[in-house]
Amino acid sequence: MLTITQALVDQIVAHARKDHPDEACGVVAGPAGSDRPERFIPMLNAAMSPTFYEFDSGDLLKLYRELDDRDEEPVVIYHSHTATEAYPSRTDISYANEPGAHYVLVSTADTDGAGEFQFRSFRIVEGEVTEEEVQVVEAY
Repeated sequence: MLTITQALVDQIVAHARKDHPDEACGVVAGPAGSDRPERFIPMLNAAMSPTFYEFDSGDLLKLYRELDDRDEEPVVIYHSHTATEAYPSRTDISYANEPGAHYVLVSTADTDGAGEFQFRSFRIVEGEVTEEEVQVVEAY
């Protein structure tokens, strides 16, 4: 289960809406080993595409150095889908290389009639996708 604050959910959704119609992407870092997302880090979608996201390799290298220096790890890796449901695509699955991370997808398309966005979390390990419950809290 992913436990995340309402403030972080709001930041992720706002980033997805701001970058629409392109996919948004980013990371929420937390203390190493804690599984607690704390620090919101929006990233640039280097692909600048409505159907694909890609972290800039230089930005990613800088991010991992910073995480290492701060004894943090990527707890949440997020991106948005602009025209499809919030479910990992084959490409998303092939790029998922953090087995301990929660992969959050936000859809800015109303694909299920449930409202203007979907917010879902998945574990992706060795190509296997498992959806998990999301518990939104005010604070930890």
